[in-house]
Amino acid sequence: MPAGEDSLAHRRHVCSRVIPQSRDSVTQQLDLEKIFGRKAPLHIDLGCGEGSFLCALAQRLSDKNFLGIERLLGRIRSSARKAASLGNVRLLQMESSYAVRYLLPAESVETFYLLFPDPWPKRRHHRRRIVTRDFLACVHAVLERNGVIYIATDHLDYFGRINEIARSTSGFAMVKLDVELPPSGFELIFRQKGAPIHWLALRKVSPVT
Repeated sequence: MPAGEDSLAHRRHVCSRVIPQSRDSVTQQLDLEKIFGRKAPLHIDLGCGEGSFLCALAQRLSDKNFLGIERLLGRIRSSARKAASLGNVRLLQMESSYAVRYLLPAESVETFYLLFPDPWPKRRHHRRRIVTRDFLACVHAVLERNGVIYIATDHLDYFGRINEIARSTSGFAMVKLDVELPPSGFELIFRQKGAPIHWLALRKVSPVT
């Protein structure tokens, strides 16, 4: 194949990893089977960044579908380039909390990953933090029974607050982190700085009461 055709094919693969958006696409639930071209357990990386964690895990677990959700276009493009050869990865440029609340079908997700969300350390900015009771209730609604959300942060105060919120949200049980996950870009940075990483795993065990 001529070099130009090979480059064009690669660009097409890159573009095919990003879910196209329209006026209707931001108000209608995702047709996951159509998006991935198959039915398989769904894992979602909320705030997938430049895609290193998402693509490493998708390559390891080829029998799962992986959706990366990211707000910033530059990071979506970086993730799409990494995912060009991975048929089980799709990307959505969207605020994670909006996608969880409005775009994901009920009981459609096996696993969520929320790795190093912005801690918004100043008190006046705490309202911008993604982890709230309302957010976890929305996560609960779209998780399958026994589905899990893994949360990681280097910010001890935020971790404490996440624990408080998790304990006051019904329908979840705190469980041990029993899987070995590839490091994300932020995790590598924080570990190089010697910062401790705090993990929380929540399993859906019953309906919200």
